[in-house]
Formats: sequence, C-alpha cells, structure tokens
Amino acid sequence: MIFDVLTLFPEMIENYCNFSIMKRASEANIISVNAINPRDFTLDKHKKVDDTPYGGGAGMVLMAQPYVDAYESIKKVENSVTVMLSPQGEPLSDDIVNEFANFDQMILLCGHYEGFDERIREIIKPREISLGDFVLTGGELPALCLIDAVSRKLEGTLGKIESADEDSFSNGLIEYPHYTKPRVYRGLSVPEVLLNGNHKDINEFRFQKSLERTKLKRPDLYAKWLKNQNQTTD
Repeated sequence: MIFDVLTLFPEMIENYCNFSIMKRASEANIISVNAINPRDFTLDKHKKVDDTPYGGGAGMVLMAQPYVDAYESIKKVENSVTVMLSPQGEPLSDDIVNEFANFDQMILLCGHYEGFDERIREIIKPREISLGDFVLTGGELPALCLIDAVSRKLEGTLGKIESADEDSFSNGLIEYPHYTKPRVYRGLSVPEVLLNGNHKDINEFRFQKSLERTKLKRPDLYAKWLKNQNQTTD
C-alpha cells in the first residue's frame, strides 16, 4: 500500500511512521509512506500557501494552486483513492477502514487554518473523512490515524492477522478483556476459564464479555449488532 500525504508538516508524518509497527511494515515493503509539501509547488517566492478569505472573515484559507499542483505531481496507480481529512467528512469507521485496505494507493490531503479553497474539492473530488464532531489544528493527526488503521488490516503488518481480526469493531462488538501474568494482582485473579486450556470455553467466554461490554459502553453498537443478527437469521 502506498500512502502519499499532502502536508505542510512532512516531519509529523515521517516521524510517526518511523516507529514501532509502522516502521516494521515499511521495512517489510508492506507500506510506503511519502510526504509531499505543497510549499514546494507554490509560485510565491516566500513559499506562501494561504491567503485571506474573499468576503472577509477570520483566519486564512489554503490556496488552490499549490495543493492542486502538488496533487497532480503524484504518480497515481490504477487502484487508488484520494481522501481529504475534514470535519465535514463522513465519520471514520472500521467498515471504511476495511474498504480502504482494498486499495493499492491512498492520497491524503491534510488541511490547516480555516481550511481549503473550495476549488480544491471541485478539481480533485476527494472522499472526505472525519474522525468525529470536533476540530483539530490540522489534518496530520487524522491522516496518521487512517494510515495506522489501514496498515493494520494489511497482511504481514501485525505478527498474526488474527490480531486485526479480533480488534474492537472488527465483528461489530467491543473487544473482550485481556489478562497476562501474574495470575493474581492485588487480590484480582485471572478468570479461571482462561487457564483451563479449553479453547471452546475460552472463545465463548470472550464472546460473552464482548457482548456485555458493548451493551454497557456502546449501546448504539449493541443495537446495530442485534439488528444485523436478526437480519442474518431471517
């Protein structure tokens, strides 16, 4: 998977991807992360990429020319998707992450200030994605979240592909609780079922705990899961 990121702060992208699982995935050629700075494409001698908004108002707006030129400089593969990180976008979900994991290239546009000149949207026609109903200083953190989430779905990124399959939301439920050594800590013991070696019992225990946690912490997800189960059995 190729990730091409249009960002005014390429170091933020490069530094994060140079650690832990992202670094190992890059070294194994599972992912390739490239940061492209629109400042390198501006026609302004001062490398300016923003200006005041027409019609007045607070803040600065990212100019169309540097971003469109930077975008058009990227070599596109056939199976590619372009994403603009924006609070106006559809909320990111595990279903969307799974969808993106089927592409060979993702081009990510990170905004700043008051946002993008609308003509960037009109020309590039990206899919817009949001992390939620709040505003961040820039699009780099959402872009990194998306790179991380999608990379975990790619075969070879994690030690075992089952690690991704068992994550929260992968089956519509919150993940079950985990335990490790010691067996007893401050009077709290590891559930006995996890110690008996009976994988059928262990799987049932974990499934029930996932149901309980989802119902308690995310009743919206639990209701959606029940609806899907009813549709499946109809």
